[in-house]
Amino acid sequence: MHFGLSEEQEMIVSTVRSFVENEIYPFEAMVERTGQVPFELGQEIKQKVIDLGFYACNFPEEAGGAGLSHLDFTLVERELGRGSMALTHFFGRPQNILMACEGEQRERYLLPTVRGEKMDALAMTEPDAGSDVRGMKCSAKREGGDWVINGSKHFISGAEHADFFIVFVATGEDQTPKGPKKRITCFLVDRGTPGFEVRDGYASVSHRGYKNFVLFFDNCRLPDAQVLGEVDGGFAVMNTWLYATRLTVAAFCVGRARRCFDHALRYAAERKQFGQAIAKFQGVSFQIADMITEIDAADLLTLSGAWRLDQGLEANREIASAKLYASEMLARVTDATLQIHGGMGLMDDFPIERFWRDARVERIWDGTSEIQRHIISRDLFRPLGA
Repeated sequence: MHFGLSEEQEMIVSTVRSFVENEIYPFEAMVERTGQVPFELGQEIKQKVIDLGFYACNFPEEAGGAGLSHLDFTLVERELGRGSMALTHFFGRPQNILMACEGEQRERYLLPTVRGEKMDALAMTEPDAGSDVRGMKCSAKREGGDWVINGSKHFISGAEHADFFIVFVATGEDQTPKGPKKRITCFLVDRGTPGFEVRDGYASVSHRGYKNFVLFFDNCRLPDAQVLGEVDGGFAVMNTWLYATRLTVAAFCVGRARRCFDHALRYAAERKQFGQAIAKFQGVSFQIADMITEIDAADLLTLSGAWRLDQGLEANREIASAKLYASEMLARVTDATLQIHGGMGLMDDFPIERFWRDARVERIWDGTSEIQRHIISRDLFRPLGA
């Protein structure tokens, strides 16, 4: 078993890390202060990524992407995790689910998005559903040959930049021994479609500048051409293309933890108390040792999940484990880093308090820690009939 990176992978890591340090870090304080990414700055970042050849690098070459493997793309996400999400959003990683586009959808949505001419946003979460996808109330019904959508979605990231939305809604219901079971269909909805409105969402303490929005559908009429995949086939599309997104969260957490750890390591080596560097005290040095051990463990767990996908192996449990462990590891690392910095860790002179705040949401989105534990335990018990 080989744990080293190839020369090409080392180049990917070096290139993306350099980009984040030179093109993202300098603007983080401004975004944190204002809660905004100026339009011109976002477009400048996007163009630089296109020129670099990394835009939509998670898409295959036949669609115009760089054709990176799952492992290669996980390395990209790990390095992007070092930077502000509001800014790295423009690095451009469209939803892989667009590979389900067929016929005219490819020219209208897939290819322009891969080229950076359009941006997408994924809409699944609802106020009363959350992680319970089958509990969604936003629904579409047949009327006059079209689909008419009513309902709402919330916590929709990237909506302010999106030209179109990938929206999952209920399109029917089946009766099962365990009760009613909703059928789900995925739709492509253009911004500006009559009956569709995008509104400002909630103010969040995590990832300032990376905003969330609320979507409203009021008799929004869509033709069959806007269905992505098959009617009532939303779960098939979701399971094919979306479940691996938990790996990107895990990778992000590893990258952010390593950046946070670098601050803790340097500060512990330089900060003097009682006539010596605080790194000399076991109370600090042992925390540093625990932090790097957990970061390395999360890193290997995440890369292992990506490797399994590349090998065509079942990876649902492994991905859930990576997302669970990496997100909870990030919480511990940011908290320990803040503790090592003492009172200064809570001051905005350092980015530590930002890392600490940002880390909290990672245990919630893309499936809460509780959902990941459910996936893991179900995978273990199912073969035993329990």
